[in-house]
Amino acid sequence: MAIQAFQLTKSFGNYLIFEDLSFEIPKGECFALFGSNGAGKTTLLRVLATLVRPTSGRFSILDHDGLTEKEPVRQAIMFLAHGSHLYDDLNAQENLRFAMAMRGQHPSSKELKLCLDQVNLGAFAEMKTRNFSAGMKRRLALAKVILAQPQVLLLDEPYNALDEGGVEVTNHIIRDMTKRAGIVVMTTHDREKATQVAHRTGLLHQGILTFSSTDNSTAHAIF
Repeated sequence: MAIQAFQLTKSFGNYLIFEDLSFEIPKGECFALFGSNGAGKTTLLRVLATLVRPTSGRFSILDHDGLTEKEPVRQAIMFLAHGSHLYDDLNAQENLRFAMAMRGQHPSSKELKLCLDQVNLGAFAEMKTRNFSAGMKRRLALAKVILAQPQVLLLDEPYNALDEGGVEVTNHIIRDMTKRAGIVVMTTHDREKATQVAHRTGLLHQGILTFSSTDNSTAHAIF
């Protein structure tokens, strides 16, 4: 399995976020995680991204232990968090070049242009991102995914601030990821949009994770 978790538990002091979560996500699947605010969805993504250490339990991504082999895990994943994580004084192309350089990738000017066109930002390539709307910043973050081609994509509320066109771009990227045997794990409050691309969904409630399939299910009987 691409992602395996075994009895993951996370608490902050005496506050229990989630307890004994065990699950598997195969290659070629998009998994959408629902839950109320404060349910622990983002914390779980941050654990999988190796940014937060679980209180107990373990997990692996592409056969690399998430606790003892963080570097190969980080090389395989891309985590798009709630914020834009862009540099306001850089333009769109410069932000992409910097982000890719941090991953050891150096796309050509042609590749950057094609990528920006795909997210409908080609006309704004030389605009500083301080002048971007929230939706434009989200589109630019999606451009990083197109360039990086990660094996695992972690998305925290990917539909926030996006118009209909931005949602279509997002779901196109997700479908492309799963078609090439990539893995997508997203947290969202928007069931309608997520179930257009998710193969399975889960609900995190009071520290317990329950699962269900969608019409996009590839019939993985793994739970």
